[in-house]
Amino acid sequence: MAITYNNLYLDIRKKLRQADAADPTLEARELVCFATGKTREELFRDGGLYLSPELEKQVWDLVQRHLDGEPVAYLIGEWEFYGLPLDISPDVLIPRPDTEVLAKLAIDYCNTLPECRALDLCAGSGCVGLALAAHAPHSRVVLGDISEGALRICRQNIRRSGLSGRVVPMRINAMEKPNANLGEFHCIVSNPPYIPSGDIPGLEPSVRDYEPHLALDGGEDGLEFYCAITQLWKDALLPGGRLYYEVGIGQADTVLRIMRAVGFGDIQVEKDLNGIPRVVYGTLCTEV
Repeated sequence: MAITYNNLYLDIRKKLRQADAADPTLEARELVCFATGKTREELFRDGGLYLSPELEKQVWDLVQRHLDGEPVAYLIGEWEFYGLPLDISPDVLIPRPDTEVLAKLAIDYCNTLPECRALDLCAGSGCVGLALAAHAPHSRVVLGDISEGALRICRQNIRRSGLSGRVVPMRINAMEKPNANLGEFHCIVSNPPYIPSGDIPGLEPSVRDYEPHLALDGGEDGLEFYCAITQLWKDALLPGGRLYYEVGIGQADTVLRIMRAVGFGDIQVEKDLNGIPRVVYGTLCTEV
C-alpha cells in the first residue's frame, strides 16, 4: 500500500529509535531526503504526498544498510559541522558535535587578532579549519593531512564552502618536523588520532568497521601524536601563539603535562557537551 513521505519518515524514525540510533530524528530525515532526492524543505512541503513503491524500497534499502552498521554520513556523502555542510567519505572521520568545542575556542582566539594564520593539523575533512576560516574572516588557514584521500575531501570542502581565497590544503606529516618553507602560525589546531591501538578492536562497529583507522590509531598509549606534534611543531608557532588539541577521555591531564614540559604556558582544559574534558590548549611562552 502506498505511503506518504511523512509517514515513511515517522516509520523510519521509529525503527531507528528501536535500534538505539544516536539521533533517530536527524538520521531518518537525512536518509529519506537523500534516497528521494529532496531537500529538507521539500520533504516538509511534500509530507502529505505519496511515494511510488520503487522509491519506498529505495529508501528502506538505504535504511537497512544503516541498521547493518554503515554510518549515515558515509551513506549520503555529507555531514554538517559548525553550520557548514561538508562532503564526507570513508577516507575521513565523520565530524562530531564535541569537536565543535575545539573549533569554537580557536575561532574565538583568532577573532581577537587583527590577522591570523592558522594550521589545522591532521585535518581530515577540514571541518575545524574551515569553520575557523568561515567564522574568523581575517584568518588564513592551511589544512594539513598525510592522507591523499583526506586532502581530496579537503579540496572539495574548500570549494563547497567558498573559501578558496583563504584556505589551502597541503600534504603534511604531523609526525615529522615541519619544513621551514611552511612558515609560522598564530594558531595550530589538531584533532589527531588518539585511540590506543589495543582499543580499536573494541570500538563500536560503525566506527571500527567503517571509519579510517589511520585517523583513529594514536599508538600504543594513544598519545603518540600529542608527543610528536607538541615537540616538533612548536617551532612553527609564532611567539605567544596558541596550540589547541582535542583529546580522548582521560587524556587531558597527560596532554597538559606534555605541553607544559616543552614550554607552553597558561594551559587550559575545556569540557565537551557531555562534561568530559575534551580540549587542551596553551600559549607558547615567548622566552622559549
